Amino acid sequence: MNDYDHALHCVLWSKWEDLFTLMLRSRDDLLKKRIEQFLHAYFYSIDRQEVIDMHDQLIAYLDYASGELSIYSLK
Repeated sequence: MNDYDHALHCVLWSKWEDLFTLMLRSRDDLLKKRIEQFLHAYFYSIDRQEVIDMHDQLIAYLDYASGELSIYSLK
């Protein structure tokens, strides 16, 4: 399983510890940044819409990087 598939699995199943570990070990700097932004919003943001936006941005990047055209969203 590559980093993008693993990240998607972690996001969809709410495995935040595994997602954090993936963020530390991944070689893709943009993936690291997207995961960091999402986790920061998830744990520290007061605004629910910001969490949703960061989630959607992470999913969109995972779809783009893995070449998938599927749509996953919290909306």
